[in-house]
Amino acid sequence: MAEQGAFPPFRPRFPWWGRHLQTVRNTVAKPAHSLPPGREMRFAMPDGSGDVLLGRLNFPGDAPESEKPLAVLLHGLTGSEDSFYVRATTRLLLGRGHPVLRLNLRGAGSSASLCSRRYHAGRTGDVRAVLAGLSPDLTANGVILVGWSLGGNCTLKFLGEGDFPVPVLAGAAISAPIDLAASSRLFGARPNRLYHNRLLGQMKADMQANRALVGDRWADAALSAIDLWDFDDKVVAPWNGWADAPEYYRVNSALAFLLRIQVPTLVVHALDDPWIPPAAYRDFPWSANPRLHPAISRCGGHVGFHGADGIWSDRCLDLFLSRL
Repeated sequence: MAEQGAFPPFRPRFPWWGRHLQTVRNTVAKPAHSLPPGREMRFAMPDGSGDVLLGRLNFPGDAPESEKPLAVLLHGLTGSEDSFYVRATTRLLLGRGHPVLRLNLRGAGSSASLCSRRYHAGRTGDVRAVLAGLSPDLTANGVILVGWSLGGNCTLKFLGEGDFPVPVLAGAAISAPIDLAASSRLFGARPNRLYHNRLLGQMKADMQANRALVGDRWADAALSAIDLWDFDDKVVAPWNGWADAPEYYRVNSALAFLLRIQVPTLVVHALDDPWIPPAAYRDFPWSANPRLHPAISRCGGHVGFHGADGIWSDRCLDLFLSRL
């Protein structure tokens, strides 16, 4: 499934054998991935909500001059600028000479207390607004987008829409749930109950902690959700103007946008991902869009890829960027 000879095979390292240990490794090991403090960036959303997104900008060597494109990183569900995987890839990109913006999606991380709304898998308007709000000196060499999980779906959808306010040169998505309905069903299945209950609990806790901002209607609806599908059906869909969860999934699944992507795009995924069914990745006609560069492994878990030579998804990203 991965491009023949384009990327090295993924080989897991001891003791992170199997899809579940690959998936929970960061949570268990808590790698430091130290980074310089960087500069806080603020992005007021132009939709009249008064919401402000925060991000953290780092320059390679703390020097603002760079000839490399700015990398904008989008985290996954319940993540933030400080998620382990975001920090790890930031170190890689800074080492390559890229300035890096680690964005907190709407209502995530340090943006939580500044937002009355919340991010979702297809809120590409926020990405567009952030890019449009960057100073010209930051985008003079172009932009590359990198997203994980939910942020990966958002990245691919944005690239497929193609309405770029600044030059977007390339993109990358890791463990993206490109078929949102199928992923939601699998995530709520019995084998994933520990994952599911933990993430759903975090989503409910966020809504309750910010009840004064998000409003009683949506905080109460979140509290009543019995699973992720129900949360999307009662909160995400109606809050954003869709009739129900199936409509939200249909409109925002990146699968429908992949053939439209016109910039080089790396797609990293593991077929044993416990949260994402393999069918969408197996059945998609990758060769129909030469802009897509699939790096699809038999194993690796969800946002895992902890291998003998480091994080395999970062190795693939490094090779991909070197070939641009």
